Amino acid sequence: MDDLKVFTGNAHPALAKAICEYLGIPLGQAEVFEFTNENIFVRILENVRERDIFVVQPISHPVNKSLMELLIMLDALKRASAKRITAVIPYYGYARTDKKDQPRVPITARLVADLLTTAGANRLLTVDLHAAQIQGFFSIPVDELTALYLLSDYFSRKKLKNIVVVATDIGISKKARDFATRLNAPLAIMEKRRIGNADRSEALTVIGEVDKKTAITFDDEIDTAGSLINTVSALKERGARDVYACCTHGVFTGPAFERITKSPVKEVVVTDTIPVPPEKIINKIKIISMAPLLGEAIHRIHTGLSVGAMFEPE
Repeated sequence: MDDLKVFTGNAHPALAKAICEYLGIPLGQAEVFEFTNENIFVRILENVRERDIFVVQPISHPVNKSLMELLIMLDALKRASAKRITAVIPYYGYARTDKKDQPRVPITARLVADLLTTAGANRLLTVDLHAAQIQGFFSIPVDELTALYLLSDYFSRKKLKNIVVVATDIGISKKARDFATRLNAPLAIMEKRRIGNADRSEALTVIGEVDKKTAITFDDEIDTAGSLINTVSALKERGARDVYACCTHGVFTGPAFERITKSPVKEVVVTDTIPVPPEKIINKIKIISMAPLLGEAIHRIHTGLSVGAMFEPE
């Protein structure tokens, strides 16, 4: 493992350190800071020539700064003659702009893929992309992990009774079905529509039986929590006894924490692909660490083992 090194920018150093603890290696040393003119400066403080490098950096708040830090770090490592550079992006920002669904709009998820490759990434390691086709935006290998097993194991240990899993929209229904299968529970689907380009949606219909059941909503991310609150309200109106929520990425922008606090949702379970400030963590939020999963994937990539085998039944 001497030629394996893990570096991080400022987006989520706690996750990078936890990954290094799992791997039993020190975190790579680098300077990453912003000048007063908002230009970002990076200096790698140790030898990386012919090393296998992994850069841990979610594209999360502040999104554009996190992205530029990552791009500049990749460029610095490439110019320092690193043998292979893997961008470890637990949360892939701009993923929701993945197609032209209106006239004269960009496909920003593809643009970010091109920027990462041009900057020097030889490989991508990520978690639960918003859309599967984003893998095809890259000309380099992509390993996509999933938090589905961590989340389902968590709820299995709670031993909840009379469960129904609720996909928060039709787009997430396939993964939600896999989640429901692991919990041996039926699946319901929330049909909703998004209102223009605004960050809000309107819950319409619950497809499936939720009356007198314990509902667990399943999604890939929670942003402002507007969709979550609409979903919880619709489920309660249709007779759901208790409602839990889970997702991979807790983005939690704007009024999210206030909305969750006031809502009847019992618990919101997320992973730490995105850092949640300690002062903002409320009792209803449970955070599960992705560090062991990411650390094991990094170990397997470095040693040439199968990443997909991590999710195969024993």
